[in-house]
Parts: sequence; structure tokens; C-alpha cells
Amino acid sequence: MQTTTPPTLPWYREVSPTQWKSFLAAWIGYVLDGFDFVLITLVLTEISDDFGLSTVQAASLISGAFITRWLGGAVLGAIGDRFGRKLSMILSILLYSLGTFACGFAWNYHSLFAARLAIGVGMAGEYSASSTYVMESWPAKLRSRASGFLISGFSVGSVLAAQVYNWVVPSLGWRWMFYLGLIPIAIALWMRRALPEAEEWTESVADKGAKPNPFRPLFVTRARATVNTMLVVLATVSLFMIFTPAGTGMVPVLSVVAGLTLAAFAVQLGGKRSWLLYLSMIVTLFFAFLYSWPIQALLPTYLKTELGYTPDQVTDVLYFAGFGTMVGCWTAGFLGDRIGAKKAYALTLLASLAFVYPVFAVHNNLLLLGVLLFLLQATSFGISGLLPRYIGGHFPTRSRGAALGFTYNVGALGGAVAPVLGAHLASGMDLGRALAVLTFAGTVIVVLLVGFDVPARLNRLTDPDAEWDHLAVPLETERVA
Repeated sequence: MQTTTPPTLPWYREVSPTQWKSFLAAWIGYVLDGFDFVLITLVLTEISDDFGLSTVQAASLISGAFITRWLGGAVLGAIGDRFGRKLSMILSILLYSLGTFACGFAWNYHSLFAARLAIGVGMAGEYSASSTYVMESWPAKLRSRASGFLISGFSVGSVLAAQVYNWVVPSLGWRWMFYLGLIPIAIALWMRRALPEAEEWTESVADKGAKPNPFRPLFVTRARATVNTMLVVLATVSLFMIFTPAGTGMVPVLSVVAGLTLAAFAVQLGGKRSWLLYLSMIVTLFFAFLYSWPIQALLPTYLKTELGYTPDQVTDVLYFAGFGTMVGCWTAGFLGDRIGAKKAYALTLLASLAFVYPVFAVHNNLLLLGVLLFLLQATSFGISGLLPRYIGGHFPTRSRGAALGFTYNVGALGGAVAPVLGAHLASGMDLGRALAVLTFAGTVIVVLLVGFDVPARLNRLTDPDAEWDHLAVPLETERVA
């Protein structure tokens, strides 16, 4: 009797309509993330003129979101671990909308700064909640694609913000940029209300009646709970002073205090088995932000001050960069599913080194600069589309939301350090060379950390039986704590 092999479906047919709808609802959240990042930089001069802000105060509005990101990522991630990814997604977008709404109605620097703190909490929760939700909803063999496609929303949001700015601000003012930001938030909330819960979380946690509490190690005794509550206050105050004029002259000391405090949380959350994993993942992500964010933050300054480009020319270059990142995220998804997320991450970053110095060697050819920047962003910043897949694979379902939210958003402090470090290096060399040096060095470090799988290898020292990739392991074989 002759048998026939059933035809293989195209990959996009393996994703059900419900899974595509789930993805779209999460993707809109990432569009908002990119929109907000570029938005605050675009309207900063208008805000400064209205409120009479100093340069330091204006810059603190950008950095303000970093003060609360680590806490928001951990708390909203833990809510997702215990009560479901869907609830965490809804709470994140609500906090985001509250912050966006408040920005539009801010009456002075302090009210706007407070709104940025709320946005930081929502932004952090959005990353952990949406990424875990999508990856746990899509087929296992397509999870790199889910990760890459999801993060591409950031680039869409950044390009959209630049275009909306040109349409809206000259005629209606900067506040309308925040008012219009409520429209996609409302759409995201409407779409998320009817979503099913993530399949993997349902099978691994909900159906087993589990009530995971990733914060339990922080509160096992009254004494430890008291100490950790004080550490939360200490970390928050330290970060507040670092990113505002209040900490002038004390930044090095405050940075050490904040770093040690956050490391103490990482050790406790990881426990005896995984504390090395938490710390090494934070270090890896810190350098991932350190190599990618100097260009994100200081490229417009470089184009205006050193190359003398007009605002229209700067916008054109930023379009090249944004679309390069978008294409890079899409490509990263396919490549990650083909050869593995870790290998794809390391090899693509290695390829990006070929474009770092050429980008800053071009001065008078806008088209060539745009093409080189497109390629650099596609292979460098674009490959970060694999970060949710890469991070999530290191943690089991029961603690993935809190672990991803905490490690990613603590590592994201590298994004706050990067512009400052780039500006400091520029005091001894031209800005273009400083950006090239910082990007090249940070990329090499991340290639080594990811390529040699350092976080997973260190984790095996304290937990020899740990899975190498939880997102690739069938649910029934995932080790029970």
C-alpha cells in the first residue's frame, strides 16, 4: 500500500487566525514604544521653550523612564507569571495610556516628569508581557519569527512619529502628538480585551493550578522583606538622582549604589540555582544596549553638528535607519528559526562590524550614508529583534515574565549610559569616531557573550540540570521546580 506525505504548509499558514490576532494586538504595543521614544526627542525643543527648561532638565525627561523601568518590568512580569500574560498586557497598556494622556496635559516640568515615570513602568511591562505572550502563543518552531516581527513594531513607531511630527506640531503644537498617541492605545486595548490566554502559560501554569510567585525569595522573612523594601526605595532614589539635576556631582557614587542594589535583587530572584544566570544576562543586555543606543540617541546630533545636514536631510537619514532596523528584525526572525536564535544573533552582529567605521567615514554623500546606515542598523540594531526569544529561552514558563522583565529592563540602563559615555568620549575625539569606537567595542563584547553562550554556561555551574532552551523544549519535558 502506497502512502503519501501530506503537503507542507507555508509557515504563515501554520499560525492560526487567532494567533495572528494575538500577535497584532501585541505588535501595536511595540509600535507605541518606538513612537514614544522618538516622540519625546522630537518635541523636546518645543517643551523646553514652553516650560523654560534647562538643557539638563530637558535631557532628564528622556532618561526619566529608566528610573521606573526595572521595577515595572519585574512587577508586571510577575503579574503575568501568576495571573496570566493577557492581564499583564492590559495593565501595561493602561499605564502607558495614563502616562501618555498626562504628558499632553502637563503644566510644568514636574508634572511631565511624573508622566514619564508612568510611561516607564508601562513600557517595561509591555516588553515582558507582549513578548512572552506572543512566543507562548505561536508554534515553537516559529518563535524567532514571532520575536523578530514583534520588535519590528518599534521601528514602525519611530518612523511614524517622525512623519506625524511634520504634520502635526507646526500647526497644532506639541501636545497634540500625545493626544494622537491615545488612538493606537485605544485600538490595542480593544483588541486585547477578547484575546485568549497564551497557550503555553495555560498548559504549564493555569491548568496545573499553580500560582507562581517570583518575588517570594524577597519576602520569605519579615527581616528580609523590610530590607528589600528599603532597597527598592534606595534603588529608585539613586536612579532618580542619577537621571535628574538632583544628583549633580554624585553620579559615580550613585551609580555604584544603584548597581549593587539591583545586583542584590538579581541574586535573590535567581536563588541558589540561577543567580549567575540573572547576573550574566543583565551584563549581556547592558552591553547590547551600550553598543546600539549611542547611534539611536546621538546620530541626529552627529548629522547636524559634524556633517552640517539640514533638518530635512536628517529626517531622510533617519528613515534609512528606521527601515533598516525593521528589515533587520524581519530577517532575524527567519534566520533565528533556521539556524537558532543564539547563532543568528552572534553571526549577524559579527557581520555588522563591517559597516561601523564606513558609516562614520562618509561625509558628503547622503545616499551612500543612508545605504550604509541601513545595512548597519539591519545587522546591528535589527538583530535585537531576537532578544525576547533569546532571553525567554533561558527561563521556564512559571517565572519567564518576571525574569525577562527584570533582566531586560535592568540591562536597559545601558541605553541611558550609552549617550553619556558617547558624549564623554567625544570630548577627546570627534563625535563620529566616538560613536564608532563605542559601537564597535560593545558589539564585540556581545558577540563573545552570546556566541559562547556565556549566560547558559554559567547557569550550568549552579544548576547542572538546567535546560539549554526552555522555549524549544516540549511542555511535558520542562523540568518542574
